[in-house]
Amino acid sequence: MSQATAVEFLTSAKQDEGLKQRLKAAMSADKCVEVGQASGYNFTTQELQNVLDKMSDKDVAEIINPGVAPRRHISPR
Repeated sequence: MSQATAVEFLTSAKQDEGLKQRLKAAMSADKCVEVGQASGYNFTTQELQNVLDKMSDKDVAEIINPGVAPRRHISPR
């Protein structure tokens, strides 16, 4: 498990519309991790959160926000 795997997952979600839609439906970091695991990625909620903390609001909204940017469902601490 690593942050690199979480980055791979988020990169894949940007390119895979089906994965992006499942991720957008997830309403928590834990649910996003479940989506990732179901897609063959192994990372923790903390690793995902660490990656999201380093991303811009725009980039996060592009992947996980079904609403209007820059609103986000998963917030950095």
